Amino acid sequence: MNFFAYLFQDWTANRGNIKGRLVLFMFRLVNAINRYMLLKILFFWYLIIYRFFVEWVLGIELPRKLTAGKNLVFYHGQGLVVNFKTIIGDNCTLRNGVTIGHKKLANGSLSACPVIGNNVDIGANVCVIGDITIGDNVTIGAGAVVVKNIPANSVAVGNPARILGSNSETVNRIENS
Repeated sequence: MNFFAYLFQDWTANRGNIKGRLVLFMFRLVNAINRYMLLKILFFWYLIIYRFFVEWVLGIELPRKLTAGKNLVFYHGQGLVVNFKTIIGDNCTLRNGVTIGHKKLANGSLSACPVIGNNVDIGANVCVIGDITIGDNVTIGAGAVVVKNIPANSVAVGNPARILGSNSETVNRIENS
């Protein structure tokens, strides 16, 4: 993938979402700069601008070291917090108030961060914490607190999150009611 394709890989997925396009373009640029020490030195000023504007002004914590797949989408990014050790797959959607990161263990150390699969849709005000894996094609309902693994092709809701069934079963149940 060439450099410009890398920078604009989230562009079409965020059609009509100017804030999403701007922040994800800035995120991809800071992510590219972060790969090489020489670029970090030359573009130190950009690292500061990114942190100030995206984190402090807009209230969106997408760290420069975060690993995120293509076509990342976020709506109403206010209050979005993602730990830099989290891994996010392709075609994922994050909404406002989402927190993704590690948790403090009983011995005082910190757990690993979540690994999120492809095509995952995370609702508003969801907390995903701990050393867990979320499978591909998962939908997590608004307000859920996810502290355990979620298998692929599932719908999870509640606090703590529980599995309602597969995506297709849940959609059919909702359409038929």
